[in-house]
Amino acid sequence: MRLTITMLLAATMLVAAPPVLAQTAAGVEGRVGRLEREMRAVQRKVFPGGAGQTLEPQITAPQTPQAAPGTPATSAIADLNARVNALESQLATMTGQIEQGEYRLRQLEQAVEAYRKTNDARITAIEGRGTLTPSPGAAAAGDTRPAGGTRPAAATETATAPSRDPARAELVGAVARPDTGDAAEDSYTYGFRLWQAKLYPEAQAELKKMVAAHPNHRRASFAQNLLGRAYLDEGKPSLASIAFYDNYKKLPDGERAPDSLFYLGQALVQLKKPADACKVYGELTDVYGDRIAASMAADVARARTAAKCS
Repeated sequence: MRLTITMLLAATMLVAAPPVLAQTAAGVEGRVGRLEREMRAVQRKVFPGGAGQTLEPQITAPQTPQAAPGTPATSAIADLNARVNALESQLATMTGQIEQGEYRLRQLEQAVEAYRKTNDARITAIEGRGTLTPSPGAAAAGDTRPAGGTRPAAATETATAPSRDPARAELVGAVARPDTGDAAEDSYTYGFRLWQAKLYPEAQAELKKMVAAHPNHRRASFAQNLLGRAYLDEGKPSLASIAFYDNYKKLPDGERAPDSLFYLGQALVQLKKPADACKVYGELTDVYGDRIAASMAADVARARTAAKCS
């Protein structure tokens, strides 16, 4: 009688086990499906362009020996649960990193936009004060314009502009303009030569023209970065910061985007904004840390020390 009862209990357990295992496996399968959907959403966030770009998995299935026949299936399910838990943790970490990067970028955009508005207001104020006071000789010759009157729009160029200064015009004329057949390359090279000659206003005009005419050329990133350098070397860190930020924002994959972030930090230090400069250096390290040369990495380290970054 006892043997019969024991056999009946064993049969009952064998019949009941598969549904329990099936329910456990179904629950794990549902979690895996949800993880796959979330991972695809993260990939779309990281790679908005699509084109088959995917993230290489950082968690791979452990190499486990083949289970011997008769081994209970619960160990495999437990292993699958552990792998799913690891995937969930990895996904949460990745999502947090993306959110932190977006927050830092928003902060940087707000800071540069504030500088842009301040600089625009200063330029507007300066232009509003632009007047022409006629000389006594001009008044005697019958110039009827009122003293202190605003200069007409057709004559807004100041008397000290390079085109009105023969000596400066001679210096500009001494800089050779290349002619290789590549208009974008020639324009950038000419702007670079003007910058080397310390003819900063002329270099700025040429570099602006190059970027506007050839925004998709490889040298556009070089020209926009050099435009910021020209402003910085001329003692105009506010205009320089805008030029550097525009290069990073509009051409983040350009060859001089990391350089622009570094010099943006330098411009912010000159503007007495060391805390913002530290944020920029952090952005440079986070975005381009694995691509910058060792010399730039050393420059960033020294700049962080000089700005007393934490």
